[in-house]
Amino acid sequence: MQTGEAVTIVHGEQELLERTMHLFTAATDVACAANDLATWATTQSTDEFAELVRERRPGDVRLRKLYRSVLLLDPVAARKLARDRDRHGAHIRITTDEINETIILDRRLVILAGDLSAGRRSYSIITQREAVQGVTSLFDAAWRPATELDVYDTQIAEIRQLAPQVLDLLSQGVKDEAAARTLRLGVRTYRRRVAELMDALGAESRFQAGVRARELGLV
Repeated sequence: MQTGEAVTIVHGEQELLERTMHLFTAATDVACAANDLATWATTQSTDEFAELVRERRPGDVRLRKLYRSVLLLDPVAARKLARDRDRHGAHIRITTDEINETIILDRRLVILAGDLSAGRRSYSIITQREAVQGVTSLFDAAWRPATELDVYDTQIAEIRQLAPQVLDLLSQGVKDEAAARTLRLGVRTYRRRVAELMDALGAESRFQAGVRARELGLV
């Protein structure tokens, strides 16, 4: 562990869990952002964390979660998000912007995920007031325009079903007209679905969409 002025750097999920468990237990306002479901918290298998989740009932804490839109392309992940909302009263929104894994407790403490090093990830625990306020402001700015889970899930339902086929056709370089015929869609509809898929993946080109889909295991 490394400690600086109002900033503590910990290495690995276990050390982070040990240092922050009591903070989660006491928190009444929790905000978090993540690109996927494989966050330090959801990957923990310790009895302590499992017990904490069971004890936190809807209404015990204001819980806001911001996730990347690409998660909704995976039906399993979509169901997990809905279950988290229903079981724990989480208010979940979806954004197409790239975000960093961040947790804010009671607007007084921030946990920022760092990079992997020697197989372990580092985390910054920040209590410096101005820094916490800055991160909180960035979270709020990302939260406000983000889309409610149910709304986005409805919007993306059709493209989620078509995504594997569309990605396969794109990877083969099939022209839009032929791809549309394969999927029994009009060309304009097909192109709209491709654009929606690129948006969900946060991709600016079809090539980038294919790369990100492979990175995420969607193809």
